[in-house]
Amino acid sequence: MTVRVLAYELRRLRGLRSTWLILAAVLLVDAAVAAVLARQLPGGELGPTAAVRCLTAVVPLLPLPIAALGAGALGALSYGHEVRYPGLVAGRVSFGRRCRLLIGKLAVTGPVAALLATATVLLNAAVVLAGAAPGAGTAVLTDPASAAFAELLRPLGLFVGLTVLAAWSGLLLTSLLRSAAAGLLVLCTVPALLEPALTLLLRRSGRGWPAQARELLPFQYGLDLVRGVDPQRLGTGPAVDGTFAAAVLAPIALLLVVAVLAQVRRRAL
Repeated sequence: MTVRVLAYELRRLRGLRSTWLILAAVLLVDAAVAAVLARQLPGGELGPTAAVRCLTAVVPLLPLPIAALGAGALGALSYGHEVRYPGLVAGRVSFGRRCRLLIGKLAVTGPVAALLATATVLLNAAVVLAGAAPGAGTAVLTDPASAAFAELLRPLGLFVGLTVLAAWSGLLLTSLLRSAAAGLLVLCTVPALLEPALTLLLRRSGRGWPAQARELLPFQYGLDLVRGVDPQRLGTGPAVDGTFAAAVLAPIALLLVVAVLAQVRRRAL
């Protein structure tokens, strides 16, 4: 991967109108959801769980958080634009060049997705502080020295990581399907299939969902609300976190391998 590949991808990403429309839409919708959640906060001190829900603007039964869906759309359009408007003659795009461009796209969309997730958290925090109902204590968001604030760092870090993985998944799925719409559709379908399967795996092993992850996966969170699952039964500990991390990272690694192998049989990106 060369600097020229990264510069090309940055210019392409910056020059597409859809990039700025998606970024603006994610920020506006996230802020609106955060404002609604802030007005619904009960009186008393805001706990870490409710704070995470507000800062990430989680909407139950969506396949992914809004920011992750936006990042997935950016990744899908990143590759879909290359398919629709090829910049090189098919016979001149070597396997090595196609792989470098694919890795370059991953290297650019990852930080952009991370910045998008960070921006949404900061914007949502400002919205919650400004719109919280009277009597709702928000010290958890304003006191970095408190233990409750420290509890926010891990789930928010997971949120940023989930957004980056969604962007990469949208890109890799589009590289396989050669359609941004199809790639985004599959990205929205996978969590609805993966999360119940992982729930079954965890319950068969006598564990529950990691407490932080439950709030970041709206589909499973929505199912738990419908089923009336007791939050106290959620799993904790290294074993649970390890199972969750493996279940999330394994599909991305598999997608990357399949995407690279698919380039061997192609003459164009």
